[in-house]
Amino acid sequence: MAEKTGKKTGGKTRTWNASDLPDLSGRTAVVTGANSGIGFTAADALARSGAHVVFAVRDPERGRAAAARVNGSTEVRRLDLADLASVREFAAGWDRPLDLLINNAGVMMLPELSTKDGFEMQFGTNHLGHFALTNLLLPYLTDRVVTVSSGLHRGGVIHFADVNLRGTYQPTRAYAQSKLANLLFTLELQRRLTEAGSPVRALAAHPGYAATNLQSHTANPLARLGMRLGNLLVAQDDRGGTLPTLYAATQDLPGAGYVGPSGFGELRGAPALAGRSAAASDPVAARRLWTLSEEMTGVMWPLGVEAV
Repeated sequence: MAEKTGKKTGGKTRTWNASDLPDLSGRTAVVTGANSGIGFTAADALARSGAHVVFAVRDPERGRAAAARVNGSTEVRRLDLADLASVREFAAGWDRPLDLLINNAGVMMLPELSTKDGFEMQFGTNHLGHFALTNLLLPYLTDRVVTVSSGLHRGGVIHFADVNLRGTYQPTRAYAQSKLANLLFTLELQRRLTEAGSPVRALAAHPGYAATNLQSHTANPLARLGMRLGNLLVAQDDRGGTLPTLYAATQDLPGAGYVGPSGFGELRGAPALAGRSAAASDPVAARRLWTLSEEMTGVMWPLGVEAV
C-alpha cells in the first residue's frame, strides 16, 4: 500500500508539493506537451526551481505563449509525436547533455485516427512517439526519463496481433492499451539501462484524476459530459495532478518506479509509489513490446550494449 509523503513542519506533517523541489540550477529538462495541462504545470515548476526547460510542442506559437507565462529559463522547440520525421528532426537538433526527459504529451479516447506514419493515433502518439524520442535522446541523457501513464492502464491489453486495432477500434480500448504500453516501456527501458551500466533511471507517473483539457477531446459526447462533471466534483487541479510527475523526476526512487496520488483510488492526494496491474509488471510482454516498437519505428536501442 502506498504511503503518503510528507514533511514535518512545526510538529505537523504536510504533504509534499512543488515548493519541495530541489534547486535545479544548471539542469536541463525537456517536457513534451508543455503548452497546457500537467505538462505546463510541470514545466513551470521545474523552471521556477532553476532548470532550463525546453517546451517540446506540436504548435510552437502556442508553446511560446505558454513559455511566456513562466518565470524562469525556457525555450520552445517543435515536436509532433504523431510524426516520426518530426521526432527525428527534434532529436537531430539536440547536441548537449540532457538531465531530464518528461514524456508527458498524450491524446485520449479519440475517434479512430492515424498518425502520419499510419499508426493508430493513441498508440502512435502516447507510446511510439515517446519510444522513438527517448531512444534517440538517450545518448545525451544524464539522470532520468519520466513517462506519464494512467490508472486506466489497468484495463489495458497489448493487442500484439494488431496494435492498430483495425476493425476492432474502440477509443477506451486504444487509450488503455497505450497507457499500459507506457508502463511496459518503462519496465524494459530500466532493465536495459541497468544491463548497460547506465546511471539513467526510467520511472513512470500518473496524475490520478486531474482536471485538464485532455478529457475535452474524447470521442463520446456522453463521456465528455461525465468527465466535465468529474472535473467539477472529484478531480484535483492540474497542479495537484502534476505532483507525481515532479516527484518521480526529482526524488530518490527506484528505477522502474511508478508514482501516483496516495489518496482513495489513487485519484488525488500526495505523491507516492503507486500500484500497477499484473500486465504492467510482465517482463516478457515488456520485451516483446520493445521489439515490436523498434520494428514499427525503425528506432533501435542506442547504448551499444546488447540487452538480452
